[in-house]
Amino acid sequence: MNIRLVLASGAALGAIALSAPAMAQEARETTPAAEEEGNAIIVTARRQSETLAEVPAAVTVFTADALAKTGVQRADDFVQLTPGVTIVTGTAEAGDTQINIRGINGARDAESSVALVVDGILKTNTAQLNQNQGTLRQVEILKGPQGALYGRNAAAGAIVLQTLKPGDRLEGGMLVRAGQDNTYLANGFIATPVGDTAGLVLSANYSRTDGFFRNSFLDNSKTVDDQEVFGVDARFVTELGPDTELDVKARYADLKGASIAFNAAFHLPNFAGVNPAFFEDVNEHPFNFYSNIRPTNDQTTFETSAKIEHKFDGATLTAWLPYSDVDQSLVADGTSADFARFTFPGATPASVAASNACFASTAALAGYPLNQPTFIGTSPVPFIFNPVNGSTFGPYSPTTCDGTQFQIRQQEDISGEIRLASNGDGPINWQVGGYYLHINREVGVSLGADLGRGVIRELYNAPGTTNPTSQLYHDAFTTDVYAIFGSVEGDITDRFNVTVAGRYDIEDRRVESLVPAVRDPFTGGPINPGQAIVGGNVQTIAPQSGSFKQFQPKISLRYELTDDINLYGNWGIGFKSGGFNNQGSAAIVNSAFNQFIGTNVRINDKYRKETSSAFEAGVKGTLLDGAVTFDLAGYYTKIDDMQFFEFFVGGFGLLRVVSNIDEVEVYGGELNLSVEPVKGWTLFGSANLTESEIKANASRPVTVGNKSPYTADYTINLGTQIDLPVTDSINFVTRADYRITGPTWFHTLQDNTNPTLFSGLLPLPADANSPNKLVLPAFVGDADYSVSRRDTFGVMDLRVGFEGENWSVTAWAENLFNEKYLNEVITAVEFGGSFISPGGRQRFGVELGYKF
Repeated sequence: MNIRLVLASGAALGAIALSAPAMAQEARETTPAAEEEGNAIIVTARRQSETLAEVPAAVTVFTADALAKTGVQRADDFVQLTPGVTIVTGTAEAGDTQINIRGINGARDAESSVALVVDGILKTNTAQLNQNQGTLRQVEILKGPQGALYGRNAAAGAIVLQTLKPGDRLEGGMLVRAGQDNTYLANGFIATPVGDTAGLVLSANYSRTDGFFRNSFLDNSKTVDDQEVFGVDARFVTELGPDTELDVKARYADLKGASIAFNAAFHLPNFAGVNPAFFEDVNEHPFNFYSNIRPTNDQTTFETSAKIEHKFDGATLTAWLPYSDVDQSLVADGTSADFARFTFPGATPASVAASNACFASTAALAGYPLNQPTFIGTSPVPFIFNPVNGSTFGPYSPTTCDGTQFQIRQQEDISGEIRLASNGDGPINWQVGGYYLHINREVGVSLGADLGRGVIRELYNAPGTTNPTSQLYHDAFTTDVYAIFGSVEGDITDRFNVTVAGRYDIEDRRVESLVPAVRDPFTGGPINPGQAIVGGNVQTIAPQSGSFKQFQPKISLRYELTDDINLYGNWGIGFKSGGFNNQGSAAIVNSAFNQFIGTNVRINDKYRKETSSAFEAGVKGTLLDGAVTFDLAGYYTKIDDMQFFEFFVGGFGLLRVVSNIDEVEVYGGELNLSVEPVKGWTLFGSANLTESEIKANASRPVTVGNKSPYTADYTINLGTQIDLPVTDSINFVTRADYRITGPTWFHTLQDNTNPTLFSGLLPLPADANSPNKLVLPAFVGDADYSVSRRDTFGVMDLRVGFEGENWSVTAWAENLFNEKYLNEVITAVEFGGSFISPGGRQRFGVELGYKF
């Protein structure tokens, strides 16, 4: 398949070779900044304006022209064009984004490992990573620890965005895109001067899609991966004096769509005798969706910020103050039908009602076709207990037996920074400053009984309601961050430059459980397993607090080998604060797994901070009078207490937690190369190879020697761009981008086996009076995770069109050859399988652009 894609793309467009996706082919783009530096690309990745060649690190840059020609809108677009970087986003919910750079991953439900900086201001919520940030004018992706520059959550790197700034003339533009599956996008902006000393930018964006997949049970409805987004942005810049500038921004966005776009794949080889699909390679899974609950995802975002800059004779004082409020919620089907939480009636009206609903829906749907090996018999009892009439539902079934889930993630934060920096016109450049951040975050996960009457969008619903709550995690998290930082850069000789930077961060974190002191109406125990029962009364969970501190130094070296070639090297420490899981998580894992099936999985309600030490060395430059641009780098990173997302499913419901992997080593190499054989035709691409190894992991010792999770073995970007005149005023523009992503493990368990809840339900005793009952030893329920690795896949995007001075018409294809691949594999080890989400399929469309 990969060979066919390469050959087809080459036949369509002429040639494909290696290079950097934007660093090279846009080097001659004429912009005001570029003109000032002799047509070189100007970047601000290190919080100062400098040419790309001067940055002593591997940086991928997309200029305004590159963004337009690639059709980039959000992070998942430009990440796919960047070597050594992968992204998982939107599989569970819109704000759920993990970016992996060179083996360091942002664990779901923890802080990000990648700093997001927009117009010089640091964003503070991982939900913002893949949102539309306004009218993009440049994207810079800086790899390796950047904590010395940006502090928290920059252990893997930084994404630095620049949006349109108003100038001294009126300008505007719009872009309209239409594609298959009722997929539409419309963006527009206007920038205008306001008097002699001020300017305003207003922009809006709208997008919608029915998605690629349909819910077979809900009348083939477009409710699996559909989405609708609307957003508006405003930016006002004014001069308060000849040396003072005020930059004020505001943004509002609203998203509505689906959530939890997953199927389950089982990894139980000893059950394969009953049905081979019980031992399924995740890459061979046929996706179908059957949930009886319409999954929904709602997200609203409001942001505002103010930044002021004042220039003194030898330095510039910069201060900024942003506020952000992001509210998210989702509704979806549950996961636990096979473990009988809502199957067997108990002594309470709530449990009896849930059981009756489950039995009724099972009887009504017996024989309904589901993804193999799941099936619905006449009884909801798992088939290992009732091999004649039993069922295997899997998660998100069309019956009511798996219950419901309602989740919220709400974060409100305010931060501020003040920085004094030299103006960059002396032999030594420096900066010093301080930073403060306050976060209020509320997270809740509510599991309820599905009585066939819908989901109540409240975290706690009392017994007797139409959706009584069975289990609840609900916590308020508070974070205060304090930091001081500084750096010095100077030329030791005419060709040798050294930068020394450092930052000290303190994060004070607190968590308070908001779960009421009530009992689970189904089991009679506390509604949260972390709650104790004293004297017959359920007790609330006591608050916890912790402080996480780290000094983050960084040293960068650059040697100008020739006027066109630079050698560079850097070393730095990365830091990601520890924190708290939903309170009660440790109690769930201990009782449901360690005590029940004899595992020794170490999960704590408080997880440790992550630190990393990273080295990078490389060479970058141009040859043949700029016709060839290259960047070659090698890197080594040691990560202590890497934060990792674990997902647990059982009779209790579902649980999302962050754990720690004690030590991971990562090393690799990266090459970017660009060639412009003739003016208007560019060949470009890149290659990254990453090796990784888990050196120690007390949480799961058997995983030592395995690879870092969520890390592709390699990425390869190949492509070409043609921009040639047809007439004096019209250009023919064609661009092809082909991305190969190598094999990827998503969990620390890889070529390993592990007991599951099915192992705990066994052995079944022999019974002469029940000849149909199977006699199975416990090991029959063990899982083998060698089939949970995502295979190599390649995706081809193509754009062909014409551009005039003020307009463009483009035909586009995403995933041109309809490569079927996986977006994410969430292995639930003790469940005995993985939750897998499909990647985007083939889509064609057209695009119209106009600017003035």
